[in-house]
Amino acid sequence: MRSVGLIAKAFSSGEEFLRSPELSRTGCLVVDYDMPKMNGLDLHNNLSRLGNEIPTVLITAYPSDDIRARALQAGVICYLPKPFDESDLLNCIQAALDRIKGNGGAP
Repeated sequence: MRSVGLIAKAFSSGEEFLRSPELSRTGCLVVDYDMPKMNGLDLHNNLSRLGNEIPTVLITAYPSDDIRARALQAGVICYLPKPFDESDLLNCIQAALDRIKGNGGAP
């Protein structure tokens, strides 16, 4: 991420992220669907319910049409099944950052 001018922070769980001071400074969330205690879609939905509309990229090693549909309906910017190209991830992150800036962005 640094090579393209982005700062990334890693968290061990959704709960850790929710307790972090980074919550208010996060421009884009890249999250795995399969995480301990709270999956990535639940984290996105919890943030939305709390009024923290952070553009989210959801990645998964176990693609599912049902989860993809639920994620996109919930407002997730991109749903990326693993393995994916680095360029696909960077395009999704850029779409998320564009959405924050009001430039639209594409799902």
